Amino acid sequence: MQALNFPEYSFRFKNSENKVSIFDPIRKKFVILQPEEWVRQHCIQFLIQVKGYPKSLINIEKELTINALKKRYDIVIFNPDGSIHLIVECKAPKINIDQSTFDQIARYNLELNATFLMVTNGLNHYYCQMDFENERYNFLKDIPDYKS
Repeated sequence: MQALNFPEYSFRFKNSENKVSIFDPIRKKFVILQPEEWVRQHCIQFLIQVKGYPKSLINIEKELTINALKKRYDIVIFNPDGSIHLIVECKAPKINIDQSTFDQIARYNLELNATFLMVTNGLNHYYCQMDFENERYNFLKDIPDYKS
């Protein structure tokens, strides 16, 4: 897998039936290693090791319904009170992040009401803070570290 614009992390891998899997510490299982999964696992480690978010507040790949359509978010970080702090949308490195990517995470956020949004393809990371009053998002240089 290609190098990403994240710190270097150590991962657990498993090879079975000519498919490589990577261990997901949140789901506590091995998942098939695809380019988007490579980005997701780096992002999880970034959120835990660099930003200090506890594993217990992180949720991965859960289904939500938007306008009667079933969708899946990549990563959600909850606040201790159960509200949603951050949604992360991960794309494979070869996918360019464009307006449609932001539209996708904004649609998810209509349902989830997260304070912060992050979009990454592993090479480029974009961070936003929601301005619910004016129905827009403001770009940030980074997302905040976890504060207990």
